[in-house]
Amino acid sequence: MKVIIYGVTGMIGQLALRESLRDPEVEHVLAIVRKPTTNQHEKYQEIVLPDISDLSQIQDKVTGYDACFYLIGVRSAGMSEADYIHITYELTIKAASQLVKLNPDMKMIYITGMGVDSTEQGPELWARVEGKTENALLRLPFNGAYMLRPLVILPMHGVRSKTALYRILSNVLKPLHPLLKRMKWAITSEQLGQVIVHLAKTGTTKEVVENEKLKEMALSIQKKDVLEN
Repeated sequence: MKVIIYGVTGMIGQLALRESLRDPEVEHVLAIVRKPTTNQHEKYQEIVLPDISDLSQIQDKVTGYDACFYLIGVRSAGMSEADYIHITYELTIKAASQLVKLNPDMKMIYITGMGVDSTEQGPELWARVEGKTENALLRLPFNGAYMLRPLVILPMHGVRSKTALYRILSNVLKPLHPLLKRMKWAITSEQLGQVIVHLAKTGTTKEVVENEKLKEMALSIQKKDVLEN
């Protein structure tokens, strides 16, 4: 399986990359980035694009892929509505529309969060725009499309958020991780990464996956791994 990752430097992008590189069924990972990273691996490649949504000049390099993990997320706080819509909705759908034309059998994995407004009518800007983005992705002719809505992600294996407040909160909660891992509303970064890769390998439907189902899937994947090993 060959996958494309958007947002590889973010917390969720880091975890998706880690699990992709560890999975023997993933043979190649291509990251679309604005700036070069320090990532290095025999299965890893990256393409630097000033406009990561414009694939017109690299169509031959983004053809033949099985899945796209679109993991770019920004906070709406402090942003104008126009800027937030541009980054969250317009860039996402522009990139996705090109990818599905070039890769008709591709699966799309998109990360939002709990509280997204699928009606697109609610008062919260972020929830309304994320709902619009999810709906548009589900309408595109992907072979499978999954909108993942985690609530609390517990970082593991050195995965770090770019958001200072989230890093502080993660450090404060770190002593409680053994307890939090047992909660239905919390999922580890390792578990979420495994779910993302699993859906890319096996999923052939279109749906929104809420937090509790994400956790159930993660535990099922880990149980299967234990039984097989």
